[in-house]
Order: sequence, then C-alpha cells, then structure tokens
Amino acid sequence: MAIPSFCAIDFGTSNSAVALPQGDAMALVPLEGAARTMPTAVYYYAEGAHDADGPPRAFGRAALAAYVDGHDGRLMRSMKSILGSDLLERHTDVGGGRSVKYADVVSGYLKRLKRVAEAQQGGRALTHAVLGRPVYFVDDDAARDAQAQAALEACARAVGFTELAFQFEPIAAAFDYERQATREQTVLVADIGGGTSDFSVVRVGPARMLREDRREDILAHHGIHIAGTDFDRRIALAGPMRALGHGSLGPSRADGPPREVPTGITFDLATWHLINTCYTPAVVAEMRLRKADYADPAEHRRLMTVLEDHLGHHLADLAEQGKIDLSGSDGRRAPEDQHDFDLGLIETGLHWPMLRRESQAALAEDVAAIAAAAQETVHRAGLAAVDALYFTGGSTGLVHLVEAIAAPFPQAQRVQGDPLASVAQGLGIHARRVFGS
Repeated sequence: MAIPSFCAIDFGTSNSAVALPQGDAMALVPLEGAARTMPTAVYYYAEGAHDADGPPRAFGRAALAAYVDGHDGRLMRSMKSILGSDLLERHTDVGGGRSVKYADVVSGYLKRLKRVAEAQQGGRALTHAVLGRPVYFVDDDAARDAQAQAALEACARAVGFTELAFQFEPIAAAFDYERQATREQTVLVADIGGGTSDFSVVRVGPARMLREDRREDILAHHGIHIAGTDFDRRIALAGPMRALGHGSLGPSRADGPPREVPTGITFDLATWHLINTCYTPAVVAEMRLRKADYADPAEHRRLMTVLEDHLGHHLADLAEQGKIDLSGSDGRRAPEDQHDFDLGLIETGLHWPMLRRESQAALAEDVAAIAAAAQETVHRAGLAAVDALYFTGGSTGLVHLVEAIAAPFPQAQRVQGDPLASVAQGLGIHARRVFGS
C-alpha cells in the first residue's frame, strides 16, 4: 500500500509552520521565501475582485506589510483565539462592503499553508495531516475545548484534508527535544506561545524514541489560556492606553467620589480579536457621548482619534514592541530599563514612557499563574523534580518568565529550543509515526 501524502501543521496564535517528509526525516518547508514559519495573519483588501477562494487577501508577512503600508482593508490576527468561541460562525466586515465568516478566515489560512506545502512537493495533493493543539483551547470548560478542536478539524477538512490526527503541542516539543537526549530523562516542556501556556512532563530517551506507542511516557500535561497576547494586553493597559484615560478618574461629583472613566473600550482595544469591534458606528457614537465622563478632555480626544482613525492595531503593535524591548525577549540584547511609546499618530509629539519594573509589575500576575501551572504539571506527574526543562514558543524569550518557571527546579538542566519551530518539528515526528508506515 502506498504511503499517503501527509504533513504536520503547527497552526499557532502568532506564527505557523508545516513539516513534510524528507527522506527518513521530516523537515519544515519554506512558507515565505526562505522563512520556515509564517505569521498567522491575513489581510483582506477592501478593493479588488473576488476569485474562487473569496475576497482578495494577503497572508503572513505580506499581510502585515499591507497593514503597515496603509492599504484600505482589514488585518486579522490571533485567529486561533476564536476557536471555541461563539465568534466562529459569525460574519465580520472586512471592508469594501464585504463580510466573511470567521471560520472561513481560519480555513483560508489553512488552505494557504496547504497549497504552499503542496507546491514544495511538486503539486502532489496533501490528504493526511497531524495538527497541533494546545493542552486547553479553553480553560476549565471541557465542552468548549472539544468544540474548539472540532472546529479546527472542520476547517482542515474543508480545505481537503481527509485524514486528521491531533497531538498536544508541548508533547510534540518533547519529541523534538528527545532527538538530543543521550540518556533517559524526565523533562518538563514549557511551550509558551501567543495564546496559551502549555506544559507536559514526558519521559524521553534514546531507547524510548523508537517506540511507536508513547502513551505511558506522557506523565502529565496541563495548561492555561495565558500567554503572549495577554502580556501585550497588560503592557498596553499599563502603558499607552493610559494616555486614552485608562485608569483615570472622571470629574468631581457632588454626590460622591469621582468614578473611573469607561474601561470596557480600552480593554477591547487592547485585545487583538476585539479591536475591530470598537470601530462600529454604534460604539463610536456611544463613546463620543461619554465625553462628560472624562476629567481630562485630552484623554477623551485621544480615544476618539484612535476609534475614528482605526489606530487600535497600531497601539497593539506598539505594546508588543514595548514588551520585547523591556523584557529582552528578542534574544539579541539585554532588556531596556525604559521604553518610550511614540504616540505621535494619535497626537503630535505625544509620548508615554514605561520603566522595566513597571512592565514586570504589569505582567506579575500572569507570570505567577504560568509558573504555578508549571509546578502543577510536575505535581500531577507525581514528581518533586525533573531532569530537564525544555523551553519553546515565542514568549519564552521573556527572561523573568523563564526564571519564574525554573526557580522551583534548581537542579534541572535548562534547554532552549527553537522558539518558533520546535513544536512543528515534533509534530512532524509524530506525523511520520502515524501516517508514514
């Protein structure tokens, strides 16, 4: 019987990757030029003719470039966060009088990954795939978690995959780590991405690598729905959103202390998949009428500029860059002691400084929750310690987050995997086991 045409797909909150068979191994395929990962982003142009796949779109880095260059349209990111929510079957405006269903946004992105991968193997259709999934798409709600996986499966089948298997992303990362293991070990895998922080305790080793059934080697897994995009939101709210009034008090009142200015709007502006909901005529009109709730007219004026000029994604990008600079999470330089948010697009000459200690204070609650989840995973495995800590995912560049996770395990070896490719490589290993024989 012929081996089916298969692949492994790491559909991430921030970045995605595809692994294909290459000889006796699996290799990540170039998705954009030589880049083996592609930002999980789609840009819908407001102008242009439909084709067989729908409205005109750009994907990955091209999508981000279209947004930065100011093309008329709409940028979609953090699509994975929609899985398991009631947004999936809703339609959303993408400009030019067009609307698309959120589920079709996910399917369209998966189709792009599939087509690029098929082109890498001479046009042969891919029919089988292993898809990565977080330990929990949705925290503490088994029904919605199952719904999220079913939704991802439906999107994958809609683009032509006939046989699908799923693997937890941190377990896939453990398979990638295992390739360098020279002895049997217990490893805590920390996969901290854009949408979730996932942990697994896995027994690995050269002899175990050859086993087809690895279920007994998976000692525990756990995860929480807190990660990189949550960090971005925290930084935005503690930093540039304060220029729009977040955390401020309204005018003095004769019948009591002043009230806090409206915060719902700034929370939504700081949450990627909700930003576009802030631009609807009803929301803009309501916030225009809330001017009297602000003691400082400049804060309300800046907020209205953001809403009317659609600058929410610009603020989100600024928050992400501030997080990187203040934490050193790009891995190339030490953290900055202070970051200056340039808000000149909102108001000429406007800047908002943030100290590193302020950013760490803003992230402290999330960092503590993630570190506690790591400890809980080891506890569920029935262990007091592990031999190694394997870090993967883009958010493991945050130095103080890694330190918080590692602190309870001082004797464990720390290993940093490829932050964007470890999961995809491990999913490829699993795909070969599932479909390659």
